[in-house]
Amino acid sequence: MEANLIGTSLLQRPEDENLGIGANLAYGLQHVLTMYGGIIAVPLIVGQAAGLSPNEIGLLIAASLFAGGLATILQTIGLPFFGCQLPLVQGVSFSGVATMVAIVSGGGGMDAVLGAVMAASLVGLLITPIFSRITKFFPPLVTGIVITTIGLTLMPVAVRWAMGGNSNAPDFGSTANIELAAVTLAVVLLLSKLGSATISRLSILLAIVIGTIIALALGMSDFSKVAQGPLVAFPTPFHFGVPTFQIAAIISMFIVIMVTLVETSADILAVGEIIETKVDSKRLGNGLRADMLSSLIAPIFGSFTQSAFAQNVGLVAVTGVKSRYVVATGGLVLVTLGLLPVIGRVVAAVPSAVLGGAGLVLFGTVAASGIRTLSKVNYNNNMNLVIVATSIGFGMIPIAAPTFYDHFPGWFATIFHSGISSAALMAIALNLIFNHLTAGNSDQQSVFVAGTERTLRYQDVAQLHDGDYFLNGKLYDANGIEVPVIAQDTQMANNKRHFEPAAVAARSSG
Repeated sequence: MEANLIGTSLLQRPEDENLGIGANLAYGLQHVLTMYGGIIAVPLIVGQAAGLSPNEIGLLIAASLFAGGLATILQTIGLPFFGCQLPLVQGVSFSGVATMVAIVSGGGGMDAVLGAVMAASLVGLLITPIFSRITKFFPPLVTGIVITTIGLTLMPVAVRWAMGGNSNAPDFGSTANIELAAVTLAVVLLLSKLGSATISRLSILLAIVIGTIIALALGMSDFSKVAQGPLVAFPTPFHFGVPTFQIAAIISMFIVIMVTLVETSADILAVGEIIETKVDSKRLGNGLRADMLSSLIAPIFGSFTQSAFAQNVGLVAVTGVKSRYVVATGGLVLVTLGLLPVIGRVVAAVPSAVLGGAGLVLFGTVAASGIRTLSKVNYNNNMNLVIVATSIGFGMIPIAAPTFYDHFPGWFATIFHSGISSAALMAIALNLIFNHLTAGNSDQQSVFVAGTERTLRYQDVAQLHDGDYFLNGKLYDANGIEVPVIAQDTQMANNKRHFEPAAVAARSSG
């Protein structure tokens, strides 16, 4: 009996741990606060572009919260064939903002946007089996690049939050906002250093609460609008009209869906790497199907394409809380916020500068996790260093120059305007070219790799004799006799001498 219990414990996945109602609620709320600003940004932007009234935009936000909560529960708890059962928060994808604004600005209206989302998501749902079989192209080399790029891509978001969030506000970039962000950051670091394990895990949430209290005392937070508007509001199906299906709009949105599939694949694999659990093609396929099903249903309530939120991947990394039930509880909170707009207005009153201070730690942790993953990669006598350099550099183009792709075709700009998808596609392509399609590869190091630090194990050097020399990649002794180079320790029956360099023994991570 005891042996069975031990076996069951060993087989339990880290994401299946249930921390209890209280901890689930606390940590789940922390996830909601982390992504709240991002999930309301899309309906705000699209609603304003469509010329909706403030009340209509409020309903659009409520619908996005409600749909995001349902999508999160589906992704974390799962149904047969749907849901990767990982701690991933779902919400409105930011990838489609430019496309949706273009549709409404071109006279399509909200009904055309919602119809395009539904049609493109249905096609995306049908092609998920293709995406679910690409896990072999995501070794630590690729996942490390993607995780690092996610963190670096999100840093401008944290900086804008720290400056005040709204670039049109008169106090945007003021010293008061930046000082408030700095105080929040200091609280996060202080609680992480001095607090207990529980306090350390809740450091982000506690810092946001403390930062908001400080902002309220300084007159930098406004809760006066919390009481305005309805207390309860259920998202009405097809409130913004029956979806219409326009071919051009659907094609444009399908490009967005392709980007969403790439980013969600990267997020699923990234969180699997962070919590150290197995993510195979079946699990990846279940996650992608949940993503597309959520995107197909969301327009019924007035929301848009759903995707995993990268910033919450950072929260998993910084807190070490791996339970999917924590995130599922966060999904319930999102559903509640969608039904109770008054609660949403309370959360919306948290100053952006406070979120910015916490975001620096969150998003920086994502990048640090990616760097840790990249440390597992073997860079000896291969092109892996060049792959990392090129992919991350490519992913930084939209961050360094947001208008870089403005004169490219619309479909190209839609795909590569996201630094995450840019880096992911480049990393996958280069890994395929150099590490899978090996025909034509040189057996010598690239000039970039040759410039890096060299290390040899003592036992390898000890095997060298006076007069030994390398020629054309082969080792010879002083008499010109070749010394075999082997890939692993082997006991030989004869007295032949063998040499085992660490570079040959090491397994390529590419």
